[in-house]
Amino acid sequence: MTYEEALKYIHTVYWQGSKLGLERTQELLAMLGNPEKKLKFIHIAGTNGKGSTAAMLASILEEAGYRTGLYTSPFINRFNERMQINHEQIPDGELAELTEHIRPLADSMADRPTEFELITALAMEYFARHKCDIVVLEVGMGGELDSTNVIDVPEAAVIVAMGLDHVKELGPTMADIARAKAGIIKAGGQVVSYGGNPDADAVIAETCQAKGAGLHSPDFSAIVPGNFSLDGQTFSYKNWKDLTIPLIGSYQMNNAAVVLETVEVLRSGGWHISDAEVRQGLAHTRWPARFEVLQKDPVFIVDGGHNPHGIKATAESLKRLFPGRKFTFLTGVMADKDVESILGLIVPLAERFFTVRPNNPRAMSAEELAKRIQALGVSAVPCPSVEAGVAAAIQAEGKDGVACALGSLYMSGDVRACFSRG
Repeated sequence: MTYEEALKYIHTVYWQGSKLGLERTQELLAMLGNPEKKLKFIHIAGTNGKGSTAAMLASILEEAGYRTGLYTSPFINRFNERMQINHEQIPDGELAELTEHIRPLADSMADRPTEFELITALAMEYFARHKCDIVVLEVGMGGELDSTNVIDVPEAAVIVAMGLDHVKELGPTMADIARAKAGIIKAGGQVVSYGGNPDADAVIAETCQAKGAGLHSPDFSAIVPGNFSLDGQTFSYKNWKDLTIPLIGSYQMNNAAVVLETVEVLRSGGWHISDAEVRQGLAHTRWPARFEVLQKDPVFIVDGGHNPHGIKATAESLKRLFPGRKFTFLTGVMADKDVESILGLIVPLAERFFTVRPNNPRAMSAEELAKRIQALGVSAVPCPSVEAGVAAAIQAEGKDGVACALGSLYMSGDVRACFSRG
């Protein structure tokens, strides 16, 4: 099986869709010899910041000398990004070999797994074969019934910022969503929760108490911001002074505080991570398409924010970096998102919009999105492609301008490709 054949098989139509439940993943992993039982994990759930938090933790653990797996979704440019070991993506040949190995097992199942379940099983086998010391494991959706939740008690269960997303699958209220996310909390485990939403916090606290799990939360009031520029930011937190992160979203200091609390949990569990390794790990974190500066003349930023909570954070970062100015936005959204709320957050900052249709069946057309924006009294021009939209935004802003592409992670890879960022 070639790499191309492997991807074709993984993306075959009969895997498509989302079916909550762990039974199919458990059956497939059992046929593989339960590779997940040979691994230790940090399990990360939440609405916004899962990927950034995972990337920082993986970078710190790698810096500390641990063979560190990283499992995230979706990918930005290449599928292989979804499973990495020490910053190295799974090689094409190994992905093909693993897929060929797992195919007859998956095909033999009466209730075939979904695409995400298949990929999760592939990742577990990959990490086990390479004897990872620890795997930073990002939940796909929810928590309790997400296929990643087949693992035993993790070294830490991390629940990052929560917002109203995937309400069709998880429920209409914050308590419903928190209940799904809290499903990754296991008896006797250690939990680090971002906090800040009373309804969600109550559910997480109740779950921890019921399962005898330790609960740890960051104190965001202890964050002292330092320098902030297009190249990164510095901050202090509790006893940590002058830490540097290259991630420039203003919200990333909060995510970093969650990471620091998680490091303390890991240390208390016997993981050896020095202060210097924490500093270096944070400073060396790489995480594309999260308020990423692609060029500076004019400034062009791409951000994968795709729900109101994420877009609000993006808007705050723009205002902090460029107080008082208006921006050109290149925007594409999924039709099933809360488009009105998303637009309500960025229209006040907009000089103009260019709209595109992201490469996803759920995407809203560029024309429909432009109409909705125009109805709010702002110029919006639909573009035939992401490449055309990037060119139009740069031309409109001129050398000293600022443009920002946002609204969907699915278009972020295409935006980055326009700047030769693989």
